[in-house]
Amino acid sequence: MAARRTSGEGKTPSADRPHMPGYGLPEGKKGLLPWTWAVQKLKKSHNYWVATTRPDGRPHVMPVWGLWAAGVFYFSTGRQSRKAQNLTQNPSCVVGTENAAEAVIVEGVAREVPDVSLRRKFIAACERKYKFDMSSFEGDILNLKEPIYAVQPSVAFGLHEKKTLNTATRWHFRR
Repeated sequence: MAARRTSGEGKTPSADRPHMPGYGLPEGKKGLLPWTWAVQKLKKSHNYWVATTRPDGRPHVMPVWGLWAAGVFYFSTGRQSRKAQNLTQNPSCVVGTENAAEAVIVEGVAREVPDVSLRRKFIAACERKYKFDMSSFEGDILNLKEPIYAVQPSVAFGLHEKKTLNTATRWHFRR
């Protein structure tokens, strides 16, 4: 779907242990989750949690539908929504997959997608993934009245509950 390749799938991010004092994580890289595991979870998640920050500093979290493509998370929302207003003031956000037992959490920066051809691809991909007719939103999305956001990851975390905390992984993205 994406017009360009980014470090999310074109280039594997570096992996290490997250900073979790008191959890007894092992040292070293043995047991770290592969980035391919995280990509699979990001692609297959049906719902995602998007956390933004209100202008007064309070957090705001909402579920959204979205797409992971070429190392970027894409989602749409109404321009007047709280999350869109928050991202206008502060584009830093966090995206999490729906399954906390096999969680992938992405921290990054959301930028509005101005490319109409990429917006067309987003609409088509959402229709396929969600089996949902997007035609009632298409005009406003393609005329840039409603935003499509692309979240570029800076760091991501993976946790696989059944495999214990020994799999806790942090991935770093180079820009």
